[in-house]
Amino acid sequence: MKINLKIWRQNSTKENGAFEKYEVDGVSGDMSFLEVMDMLNNTLVESGKSPVAFDHDCREGICGTCGVVINGRPHGPLKGVTTCQLHMRSFEDGDTLVVEPWKANSFSIIKDLVVDRTPFDRIMEAGGYISVRTGGAPDANAIPIPKENADEAFDSATCIGCGACVASCKNSSALLFVSAKINQYAQLPQGQVEHPNRVKNMVNQMDLEGFGSCTNTGACEVTCPKEISVDNIIKLNKAYLKYGR
Repeated sequence: MKINLKIWRQNSTKENGAFEKYEVDGVSGDMSFLEVMDMLNNTLVESGKSPVAFDHDCREGICGTCGVVINGRPHGPLKGVTTCQLHMRSFEDGDTLVVEPWKANSFSIIKDLVVDRTPFDRIMEAGGYISVRTGGAPDANAIPIPKENADEAFDSATCIGCGACVASCKNSSALLFVSAKINQYAQLPQGQVEHPNRVKNMVNQMDLEGFGSCTNTGACEVTCPKEISVDNIIKLNKAYLKYGR
């Protein structure tokens, strides 16, 4: 089938960008969206033009680097999948796809569809870890933990830090990401010792990075490829009221 692409092109953060139109023919429904981007780039390179820059790594929905906005929705039209897991069977022959990078002041555009997500790294450096002695890994059942707590910690830990929550939020809030990273530790004994400092430090760093506030729109949960619940935000707000002042 034939797919029309309208892609945001921008050489650097300091330069203005614009949409450019492309046509990709011979697309199979079994192809992933990123494979179509590969096809387009091969054609551009062969014709002596600059390929479209886009982030990718695992192509298995694990790393979170592939995120782009497709037709106004982060990661595309399907629920619970990343951009790399989106296949062209979700579209019809002749469809036009508008492809944009994450749009948030805190995520500056490096080139085309590639944005700088290092603000997330700095938030994690502020407290997204536990302080433990290194050495041999203990047995998984060495510390008894209620199953409900373990399940909730695991659900929160599935966050891949892709930034779709920020891209979908009208305030560019990163609270779903931050709350998931905090809550995954808060449910476990190993993370409770540093929990008060973790809450203060990570939220303060989030504010320093220029992310907006949460106004309970809920778009973040809808577009999250791992379906992280906004219940994490509720628990973070309670913890911040207790420890953050």
